[in-house]
Amino acid sequence: MQPPRERREVRSCAGWMVMGKGAATSALDVCKIFALFIYMFPTASLQCRILKCNSEFWASTSSLGPEEEFCTALRAYHACVRRTARTCRGDLAYHSAQHGIEDLMGQHNCSREGPTSQPRTRSRTPPPPPPPPDSQERSDAPEVCHYERGLPRNAAPPNYTHCGFFGDPHLRTFGDDFHTCIVEGAWPLIHNKYLSVQVTNTPVLPGSSATATSKLTIIFKNFQECVDQKTYHAETNELPAAFADGSRNGGERHGGAALRVLEKVPGQHVEIQARYIGTTMVVRQVGRYLTFAVRMPEEVAHAAEDGDSHDLYLCLHGCPLSQRIDFRTFRHRAAGGRAPVRRPGSGDQLGSPPHTFTYQSAVAKCKERLPVEDLYFQSCVFDLLTSGDVSFSLAAYYAFEDVKMLHSNKDKYHLFEKAVGLGGAPSRSPHRSLLPLLSALALLWLQWLPVCL
Repeated sequence: MQPPRERREVRSCAGWMVMGKGAATSALDVCKIFALFIYMFPTASLQCRILKCNSEFWASTSSLGPEEEFCTALRAYHACVRRTARTCRGDLAYHSAQHGIEDLMGQHNCSREGPTSQPRTRSRTPPPPPPPPDSQERSDAPEVCHYERGLPRNAAPPNYTHCGFFGDPHLRTFGDDFHTCIVEGAWPLIHNKYLSVQVTNTPVLPGSSATATSKLTIIFKNFQECVDQKTYHAETNELPAAFADGSRNGGERHGGAALRVLEKVPGQHVEIQARYIGTTMVVRQVGRYLTFAVRMPEEVAHAAEDGDSHDLYLCLHGCPLSQRIDFRTFRHRAAGGRAPVRRPGSGDQLGSPPHTFTYQSAVAKCKERLPVEDLYFQSCVFDLLTSGDVSFSLAAYYAFEDVKMLHSNKDKYHLFEKAVGLGGAPSRSPHRSLLPLLSALALLWLQWLPVCL
């Protein structure tokens, strides 16, 4: 099988640098500093509400007619973005919105002075019509913008792989290994020639070592005549139905429809389809936290940038050994009725959870939706005991539902301990050492420099 055709060279830095002109050196310096800030202070921008502005603008312009109505909505968008300046400085989506507004005002000859409208909430906006089937989507688009159509004639069907990340947190890798991890802060799930996916995990309770995903950023890189660079950004209570620039497709290029965002359940379930690389992603908010699942051709998953070793990307190699939790020891300890339940690898007792589960009551709760005692069931039990948050049982359930939708081999839907590598946690508390800081610095150079150079 021939690898996908190479994308054009990209010299822009992340989404908000695409529109800059004549600032290559300074853009590179800013990108380095910005990326370092994200890795060292992952919770700094959690209060930024730029995505609410993006969502309201998209909702208010979904059915506009005259040009003056669009300019009115655009001025309201601009006012909303200005109100977020204090909490959003340095945020990728915030800077994308700033540059996007400038461009749109110029393109539509909009004046900065004039009336502004109160954006309509999305709940009052009728849902967009369903997208047309593949056979009718831009039939004149080049074959390279549809992964399977671009394969050589008589080539073997592609081998699709799956990765999932959910709960407190649990990782199913492209190789069907299953890990329960610490990984507090920002970590890359995927990074290759075509896209990057990064999650940020924060403590479930104050002072707790139990973490869950509160933020997700996906960067789709420029690809030939198919798509422009696009950024999708979600965080707790902000699951937008559009990219950071307000669009829902890959841009104005000939094959722009090969990348699109589909809102399945407003605020709860979004699907992103990248047909030019044969990839489908599912992002959900379950309770207060996000889950992620992806279906991707094996050759795309392994399409490393030149000089990139892939060593730190979780979907390929799993969580580092120092970040893995000893699943078996924890379960045996909990099943024996030993209390209080503590997170493995941590000497700190969890704070008071909203519910208190015994091992038996956690098992009974998880059985309601996950009757097979596989690793999704065990993850559910683990999360109820460590967090006391009932929504984690739903996170495990939906993670398994995503497996059934995205995994190419139905015989591998269920995973059991004997069939996978689970790893173990060290006796000390690694998240209290310097390892996360050293990993962050390494991730900075490996993940962001290929995008910026």
